[in-house]
Amino acid sequence: MSGKILKDKLLQGETVYGTLIQHTICPSIVDFIPNGFLDFVIVTAEHTSLDLTDFMALRYALTAKGIACLARTHSRDPADVAKVCDSFDGVVVPYVEDYEHAKQLAAAAVYRPLKGKVLDHVLETGEWPSKETEQAIEKKNEGTVFIPMIESIPGIENLDKICSIPGVDAVFVGPGDLSVNMGIPKKYDHPDLIKMIQRVIDTANMHHVAAGCWFGNTDQALRTIRQGARLVVYSNDGLFIQKTIENSFGELRKA
Repeated sequence: MSGKILKDKLLQGETVYGTLIQHTICPSIVDFIPNGFLDFVIVTAEHTSLDLTDFMALRYALTAKGIACLARTHSRDPADVAKVCDSFDGVVVPYVEDYEHAKQLAAAAVYRPLKGKVLDHVLETGEWPSKETEQAIEKKNEGTVFIPMIESIPGIENLDKICSIPGVDAVFVGPGDLSVNMGIPKKYDHPDLIKMIQRVIDTANMHHVAAGCWFGNTDQALRTIRQGARLVVYSNDGLFIQKTIENSFGELRKA
């Protein structure tokens, strides 16, 4: 159970390492991933013409390799979150910033298949239909990873409450959207952005929740690790290909 292994590592305070996959859907690519380097992959079709269903073969190949496969949803609808968690090891939800909405999203992930008024009652009171129901749902979802993305000032202002929600395994900063929200678009080395990322990490740590930020630049990723990030999401499949071609053929063309 790759998702359960990932959850346990996060719970135990370990640092986990992963990448984004946006274009690669051929499962044989997993044969080229060296053993022991990736704990997880986040598949996302947000900026392509693909759909999450196109990644299913890759998802099972990653599982066979012992790598958890999470999926980033297109929407922030709890029903979509539940659907993704029925097929992948977990879900990464973009642009989460409201506490009550975050509770509904987390519940859709880790309280499946409970829904409707019964779910609302559990969230409001903590009272389950029965102990047997509570245990069955805990068992069903023990390998489901739920990660909200923090990409706005309101999200950071509500982060203390968001991190207190049962089922939140980690929080993930999207630096592109956050920097735009702050009025410093794509300025990933801006001291205000660095300070804001530190605030996210420190707030999450107070709740024993892992935090991290995506970067495609090694120096920026290392800086975030030194800040205390435990959810390391580095680069993506497109950037890996681009940089490899630039580096190798850049040298060859100098000959």
